Amino acid sequence: MTVEAGERPQAGTRDINRLLRPRSIAIVGASETPGSLGASVLANLVRNEFSGDIHLVNPKRETISGRPAVPSVEALPEGVDCAILAIPRVAVLDTMRQLAARKAGAAIIFAAGFAEGGEQGVADQQEIGRIAHEAGMVVEGPNCLGSVNYLDRIPLTFIDTHVKTPSPGGVGIVSQSGAMAAVLAVMLESRTLDLTYSVSTGNEAGSGVEDYVEFMIADEKTRIIAMIVEQFRDPARFLALMDKAREAGKLVALLHPGKSSAARESAATHTGAMAGDYKLMRAKVERAGVVVAETLEELGDITEIAARCPSLPSGGTAVLGESGALKALTLDLAEELELELPTLNDDNAPALRAALPEFVPVSNPLDLTAQGLVDPDMYYRTLAALFEDDRVGTIFAGIIQTNPSTIGIKLPPFLKAVRELKATKPVIFGGVDEGADVPADWIEQLRAEGIPYFPTTERALRAIRRLSAAGARDASKTDAAPATVPALASEKGVVPEYKAKALLAPLGIPFPKGQFAATVEDAIAAAEAIGGPVVMKAQAAALSHKSDAGGVALNLVGADAIRAAWDKMFADVKRYDASIILDGVLIEAMGVRGLELIVGAKNDPQWGPVILAGFGGVTAEILQDVRLLSPDMTKEAIVAELGKLKQAALLHGYRGAPALDVEAVADLIVGIGRLLRGEPRIQELDLNPVVVYPKGRGVVALDALMLVD
Repeated sequence: MTVEAGERPQAGTRDINRLLRPRSIAIVGASETPGSLGASVLANLVRNEFSGDIHLVNPKRETISGRPAVPSVEALPEGVDCAILAIPRVAVLDTMRQLAARKAGAAIIFAAGFAEGGEQGVADQQEIGRIAHEAGMVVEGPNCLGSVNYLDRIPLTFIDTHVKTPSPGGVGIVSQSGAMAAVLAVMLESRTLDLTYSVSTGNEAGSGVEDYVEFMIADEKTRIIAMIVEQFRDPARFLALMDKAREAGKLVALLHPGKSSAARESAATHTGAMAGDYKLMRAKVERAGVVVAETLEELGDITEIAARCPSLPSGGTAVLGESGALKALTLDLAEELELELPTLNDDNAPALRAALPEFVPVSNPLDLTAQGLVDPDMYYRTLAALFEDDRVGTIFAGIIQTNPSTIGIKLPPFLKAVRELKATKPVIFGGVDEGADVPADWIEQLRAEGIPYFPTTERALRAIRRLSAAGARDASKTDAAPATVPALASEKGVVPEYKAKALLAPLGIPFPKGQFAATVEDAIAAAEAIGGPVVMKAQAAALSHKSDAGGVALNLVGADAIRAAWDKMFADVKRYDASIILDGVLIEAMGVRGLELIVGAKNDPQWGPVILAGFGGVTAEILQDVRLLSPDMTKEAIVAELGKLKQAALLHGYRGAPALDVEAVADLIVGIGRLLRGEPRIQELDLNPVVVYPKGRGVVALDALMLVD
């Protein structure tokens, strides 16, 4: 578990090659005691035939395992690339100072008890960062398990490691947790995936996940970066790196624990409460192109498909099955996952129709029955037809394996089709009967042909969905210019409704006709000027949620009604909280009923601005049927996102109701995006509710609340 420990200097200007590709290594705390950290590190280097210089430091031994040892860091030659500190916590700071004096390029610190160990630990960790920064050293840790360079067979860890041969490259691992880095490496190696580097960053005193991601993006042999991150310490830099990753054609997959963490209780607005840390992080990184996994297993599955297939899953998925029950189960799961299954039938898929026996109807998923046992070429013909169908971007085969004899009949035509037809579409194999006796040679042959093998169909389909959804995201940006509000310069803290509306209205955000009234006589005059029934709303910066305090009165007509509502409202607010002093009231025309949405914004100090849109009203925080949107999204992309709301059917006309003006909602959100990009001092904003009317009749924001830094 990593912890916050103040500002961490970036390692980007230092040479991470000296850490991950060292030509000389010093083991401080070297030992020949079996099981000790120093002995384990040395054994790893020897076992993996490290060809560079190895310097051993031990004040009590002149030789260790037949190798000479020096008594102190001061006795090391100048300019050792990487020093591994296999020593207790109490000796770390002095050792770091000595290494800096000897101009060491990098250090790995295994010891724990720093930022996670209290105030003194935090201070000591910050001192490590300071030393590293001033000396130009790359520091991994403290509280880490080290790293492994699979390309050059250099394990800098105390975990027993045997890199059998230099890796041709493929997957890089970056994890704050050392244990999870090791677990993920074992998982991926067991699937015969080739690794490049595995780095556990630990407490990140002098380098962090961003530094190693940057290194791996630049590394030609790393095509995929699999990450396990509990806390991004430099989100802005990470997002900028994702632009570079995308340009370099590299996939980044992320597992981020913390989904269940509660939103900040101090949030002043509904938006601040609902756009919690995890949700905000996920919206931002997915917008940047990251594929987010829900579980460790799923991270491995996503990585395997990306590493093995000739292209990433995209477009519609065709499912080959051999059971009517499995067909139904797949349809259920696809609906849950929102996985696109193109409609294939006898009429619209002639090539597929020709490939199948007459008694097997064309469908998606397909139920091939047991016919493949007597006509195994059917699998070849089916794949050939699907390879040529432009509606199909990914092919998944959920096959009953049974035993070596059965699978020996079914797999050869699969392999033959992929080998001979050389299709660029991904083909993914999933066994229906997990635990079936499938000879390892068959799995190896599938993998050799770029066909990932999964023991279950559900795992495969979930991973396909993650990757295909990532590929389908609209990354385009609006050309709408940022908007500024000069009058906002005089505001700070909570901006009450009447002021917020006055500031936002010039940007084209629609509000009801209204006037602020500081006295009851002003309120009466305002109601007369507006005409018809009006609403009265209490106004004060300290009164964020007016309805809770009796601060809203509806359908007021005439001076007497205004006076009575005024008196009652001021009395109710005083009973609610005697410390609240009202500025006055806002008098507005009563709005026409429509569908209520919430549109809000939050400017996170780390991740930056985000817009929240969804179904609102008093149930907004309960149901949380919302989408988080980037302020630079196009109108078209916003419309598409609104269509993903759980209750989106209500927007498009439900049970004879007219379709609503979704375009006007999108225009409103574009305007909020312009405001956020032009006014970074806006920390939170709520337009709740936003009432949507039938198509062509627009929207109106009934309430507005801003929090300005």
